[in-house]
Formats: sequence, C-alpha cells, structure tokens
Amino acid sequence: MSRVQPRLDRALLLETPERVPDGAGGVTVTWAALGTLWAELRPGAGRERSGRATTVSRSPWRIIVRGAPVGSAARPQPDQRFREGQRIFAILAVTEVDPTGRYLMCHAEEETVA
Repeated sequence: MSRVQPRLDRALLLETPERVPDGAGGVTVTWAALGTLWAELRPGAGRERSGRATTVSRSPWRIIVRGAPVGSAARPQPDQRFREGQRIFAILAVTEVDPTGRYLMCHAEEETVA
C-alpha cells in the first residue's frame, strides 16, 4: 500500500502570542515569529455572516506540516497562528496525520472582512 505524501509547497510563518505590558496596568497582545514551516493547505467549506458594518467570512483550512516532537518550538499549537503575507490562519487544533507522527494536521480558520 502506497501513501500519498503531502505537497509541502507553501511557506507559512508560525507565530505565537506574547502579552506585553501596555504601560497603563494592562497588557497588549503582540505576535512573535517562531519560524517558517513548509505546508500543504486544504480548504474546507466556508461560511459568511454579517457584522455591524461589514461582512465577515470564515474559512476553515486543514494545514499539513512536518511532524515535530511535543514541546518543540517547531510544533504548532492551538492559539498560535500561521501568516502568509497578509493572510492569517488561526490554529484551532493540531492532530497527527499518521501513527508515526511524520506529519501534523492543523485545523485552522481564516477570517476575511469584506
């Protein structure tokens, strides 16, 4: 039985949130780059909803990357995100694609304001 290898042809920047004091007793969330991961993006079925003055479109994505050990900075986690230029993909969950852990599937969501 042959396995289909993912086509890791998109460079995505993995980012993690950092909380920084805002100088007024609160915090501001900024995003720190952890590194670039090569990925395959698979779109899911999108949905659209109306906001106050805009329409917000949420598109689910399945993003496959090479596996990395738990605890490694190269292993994506929920609440992190991928960036491709101006596009942002919020990571919702991460699962192993195969029993050997060679690849990870990141369930993500891209939000676009129209």
